[in-house]
Amino acid sequence: MILACNNISKSFIDKTLIEKGSFHIEEREKAAIVGINGAGKTTLLKIIMGLLSPDTGEVILAKGKTIGYLAQHQDLTGGNTIYTEMLTVKQDVIRMENQIRQLELDMKDASGDTLKELLDQYTRLNHQFELMNGYAYKSEINGVLKGLGFQENEFDMPVETLSGGQKTRLSLSKLLLSHPDIILLDEPTNHLDVSSITWLESFLMNYSGSVIIVSHDRYFLDKIVTKIIEIDNKSIRTYTGNYSAYSEKKKAVMDALIKQYENQQREIKHQEAVITKLRSFNREKSIKRAESREKMLNKIEVLDKPTTDISSMNIRLEPNILSGNDVLTIEGLSKSFDHHILFQDANIEIKRGERVAVIGNNGTGKTTLLKIINGIEPADCGTVTLGSKVHVGYYDQEHHVLHMEKTLFEEISDAYPNLNNTQIRNVLAAFLFTGDDVFKRISELSGGERGRVSLAKLMLSDSNFLILDEPTNHLDMMSKEILEQALNRYTGTILYVSHDRYFINKTATRILELTNQTFVNYIGNYDYYLEKKDILSSPQTVIKETNDTSSQKEDWKRQKEEQAQIRKQQNELKKTEDSITQLEEQISAIDEQLADPEIASNLERLLELDKEKQDLQKQLDMLYERWEELAQ
Repeated sequence: MILACNNISKSFIDKTLIEKGSFHIEEREKAAIVGINGAGKTTLLKIIMGLLSPDTGEVILAKGKTIGYLAQHQDLTGGNTIYTEMLTVKQDVIRMENQIRQLELDMKDASGDTLKELLDQYTRLNHQFELMNGYAYKSEINGVLKGLGFQENEFDMPVETLSGGQKTRLSLSKLLLSHPDIILLDEPTNHLDVSSITWLESFLMNYSGSVIIVSHDRYFLDKIVTKIIEIDNKSIRTYTGNYSAYSEKKKAVMDALIKQYENQQREIKHQEAVITKLRSFNREKSIKRAESREKMLNKIEVLDKPTTDISSMNIRLEPNILSGNDVLTIEGLSKSFDHHILFQDANIEIKRGERVAVIGNNGTGKTTLLKIINGIEPADCGTVTLGSKVHVGYYDQEHHVLHMEKTLFEEISDAYPNLNNTQIRNVLAAFLFTGDDVFKRISELSGGERGRVSLAKLMLSDSNFLILDEPTNHLDMMSKEILEQALNRYTGTILYVSHDRYFINKTATRILELTNQTFVNYIGNYDYYLEKKDILSSPQTVIKETNDTSSQKEDWKRQKEEQAQIRKQQNELKKTEDSITQLEEQISAIDEQLADPEIASNLERLLELDKEKQDLQKQLDMLYERWEELAQ
């Protein structure tokens, strides 16, 4: 065990976050802390780091172990460049390197005992330098910086000129380079693109120390962690496994708690009914028995009603108007900014009922595509055509259509007067607005909270074609799962941009990857995209969206044919290997006969066997060539 938190409690003036929570972390263990927004995840990290004091309890760190922390926001200052800032982490190694260079100079002029002493120092320092990976520290710096998205031409940028996101990435680079025994990361993927996240996943999975992560990126957690530490309703519970395993176990625990609560409530009501009936008899014995039951009932520790789980929310989205089968047709679409081409000659078709995710690196033009479809941004050339009876609902984080003077409740009730109070509260609760929160004014909300209100309004609209730009930003995990369920039950059509790989995996029926100024089509979810990316993105098999009305079926057919061809080649390869083995055995048997003295004296049989061997050898040579082709 490298870290333990024992009976940790923490309260602020108006709220208790954690009450007598305990957990421990083993060496090399990778764990995640999860919980709804405001549950106390960041607070717990700060308590572990000693930046906040717990009200009760203690944090125990194993003797001699080091710990490093990446907060959500960084404010790096000083006159360093990106590269020289990274060098500050390696000062011990650099000092040792300078000592080694100085010893080399000193040994040139030394002799006798002095030289022997210098040689001993030199050998000792060199060994220590190697153990600290001193000879590779510069390439290590380059590798971490490039892995986290910095280009080599950016290494000389002054730290003061960096954006908040760049500073966070630089702080993460420094932390990873310092190799503490325990790494604490608070939302490490917030400012990373997909390629950098993939690099970080690989780094952390192979990291020799322990890692504790707070993150809303469920796909990231699935890849890395083997333990989930949940903060829920002031309690801390631990679950073994990754996020998906936790999600299943959590549902089972929730089902059990609900059942336990309902059984107790049923028993309480039954006892109350019996007591009332006994009292109604109005006899001494029956009254005494009623009083006895009352005493027993009062001793029961009444269970709190479990927090409603997402499965019971059951939000369904049904557009009132059915669109035509052809929802969106894009032909020859191109867009550039200042001679920078985002995409050109793009042809996309979307059919009714599809849930299409647009993915790609930052700055490739994904959001621009959505804006062009909605008429917010003009295209350079090409056409965008909406199908028959298509009604668009657009969620854009930069253009929330909200009334600042209204309360949340008024915002929903005025837009949808047919909803009753319970329905409005249920919808707002699904997006984490409960109790008196519903009477807050829109103007009092944070940007993320306003985004959630806009999303709630959109989900209730009559739109049959939802266009969403990063819909999961600012949502906690439970809200994301509610949104996933709602979108999967939605009978309309959805086009969205997202970096949330878990969300894409759960909701997408098709993926459009914007890469190299074109859209590559993958019919499936994110796991399927990863599986097929290497094959389909090769120059021979890049699939562009076409304006052919049967393009989706053709893509599906092509992929099926490709899979069938691969299976056919694999079968042929196996048969070829079996035939090679069989021929080699036959040739070996002939060689044994040729070595037999009786056959050696029989010229006719000898010639017959030799011819048979030559024929088999020719067949074997042909099979070897075919095997090489198939293996290639």
